Parts: sequence; structure tokens; C-alpha cells
Amino acid sequence: MTEFKDKVVIITGASSGIGHELARQLAKQGAWLALAARREDKLEELAEECEALGGRALVVVTDVADEAQCKRLAEHTVEEFGGIDVLVNNAGITIWAKFEEMQSLDPFEAVMRVNYLGSLYCTHYALSHLKESQGRIVAVSSLAGKTGVPFRSGYSASKFAMAGFFETLRIEVAEHGVSVTMIYPDYVQTDTRLQAFGPDGKPIGTRPLRQGRMMTVEVAARQIIDAIRKRKRELLMSRRGKLGQWLKLIAPGLVDRIAARAVQGSG
Repeated sequence: MTEFKDKVVIITGASSGIGHELARQLAKQGAWLALAARREDKLEELAEECEALGGRALVVVTDVADEAQCKRLAEHTVEEFGGIDVLVNNAGITIWAKFEEMQSLDPFEAVMRVNYLGSLYCTHYALSHLKESQGRIVAVSSLAGKTGVPFRSGYSASKFAMAGFFETLRIEVAEHGVSVTMIYPDYVQTDTRLQAFGPDGKPIGTRPLRQGRMMTVEVAARQIIDAIRKRKRELLMSRRGKLGQWLKLIAPGLVDRIAARAVQGSG
């Protein structure tokens, strides 16, 4: 596939997980990548790999919770590559704790700043360039942005906020030929949960779910790239997720019970 050859793609949260694998797979298609995350060493390693795979790569160390850094990300990308064709809002952090057990509410603000405001900032500063290219905006959400999940109230809130923003933006930018694709992964094998805030506001340092039940990042990235290529409205990445949306319409209480059992049986 060469759909993204010479296309300028910004990927936030590119240093690990889904973002890292998206960069690798897009590099194989010859994409020009602006790689954004906080860990410069990881980004530099990824940039070398992407260029060896056939793409071009620009490292822009970025904390998406900082509006000024998101502005700089868009500006540096345009300075280096001349425009922006695709923006992938992928950076994210999470909380894994019951709300009643939280000792501080600071993690709720941190998660909202990264997951919601970070995607909003990046989109704002990239939008004029995306309108010029009739480009694509991608927002990596979660099934927790469709249905509440125990232990993830702060995370779910941030992902629901993303959905509301990007669903509205899709309507506003359609006349400019810009597409908005919402991605709703189920559980994917990444290290994000190692850094999840626990009740004490510190990273839990362990995976609360068994890896064997999760989708690999390679499969997830392939599905996401296909959805971007087709300019899909949204992508629900598991049969469980798709079934859950139908059940939610006719038996919402059942969906709640399924969500509770899924978490209880995950350890």
C-alpha cells in the first residue's frame, strides 16, 4: 500500500504502544512523520527505524498538556515538511482506581489535560493546514469513551469529552473536505497501564489486565491505518465493542454488568 507515500503525518504519543507501531507501519508506506512525545531518546530511536523503513521522520519533543508545545509541534512540522495531511491524536494517560478510593483528584485533571485538552490543542494549531490539504484528523479514544468502565471513571470522562468534541468538529470541517475518524480500541497490549495513576496518585507499575486477552499493537495499527485510509467515521476495534453498542440501546443494565464482570475477571 502506498496511500500515505509522501503524506505528512503527525503522531502524538509516538514513543510507545499504538503510536510507535503506527509510525513504523506508515514509514513502510513512505510517509513523512512528525513524531511527538515527551521521551526524546525513544523518539530518536524510532525516527532512525522509520527512515530505515523508507519514511522520513522529524522528532518534536512534545508534552501535549502544554498548549505552547502543541503549537510548536504544528509549526515545526510545517517548516520541515511544508504542510500537514494527517493528525493522529494518540497521546494518552489513564487512571486505574475506584473513584471513592482516590486520595487526591489531581490525576483527574492530569488525565483530562493530556487526553482531551492535548488533542484539542494539537487539532487547533494543525487545522488550517489540514484544511489546505483536505486532510484527515484522527482521535484515538477507547471503548471507555463509549461505555463507562469500573476503575476508569477519570479516563472514561476524558474519552467521552474527546468524542463530544470531535463529533462536533466533524460536522464543522466537512465543508472543507477534512475528515474526522474516531478510533475506539478495546484492550491493546501496551505499557500505558504501567503508568496508570493509582488511588494515591502514583503510577501503579503493574498491568491490571492479562496481556493474553488483548489485541497486539501490530493488529491495532493495521486496523487504524485502514480506517484512516478510508476516512471512516469511526472504528470499533472488537466484536465485543460492536455488540456492546447494540446492547446498550436495548439492555443498558446488562452492559453495566458485563463491564463489571470483565474487570473483576481480568486480574
